[in-house]
Amino acid sequence: MVKLYAGLSGTGKTKEMLRDLDLAVENESGSIVCIEKGNKLRFDVNYKVRLIEYQTYELDGEEDLRAFISGLHAGNFDITHIFLRSIHRLLGTDEPAVMASFCAWCETFGAANGVNFTLTARIDPTLIPAELKKYL
Repeated sequence: MVKLYAGLSGTGKTKEMLRDLDLAVENESGSIVCIEKGNKLRFDVNYKVRLIEYQTYELDGEEDLRAFISGLHAGNFDITHIFLRSIHRLLGTDEPAVMASFCAWCETFGAANGVNFTLTARIDPTLIPAELKKYL
């Protein structure tokens, strides 16, 4: 499953993601990972969640993010949920087509490996393409 919270800055995307993260901690038995670029969530994320600051690993773009997530899963098959805050920052672009491509990859990877994804993206609601709307 891929769930996307999309909207402009200040619309509550991170708050909704944190609510889902807390529910996942309560209801899921596997490992939960949260990836962000920066340290905004440091004090908001439950201590049971593996919080990863993306910039530490000097990754750049969609291909690096896919490889990073694949490597995380290869090192821990117990991961049941991955939260990604601000995928536009992680991907290095605001381009809706790139976000849609990444969400499609998450859907395929998640189905094959039993991993759920919850993502946030800063994007104008009027510009959300049909291929992204299915994840909203």
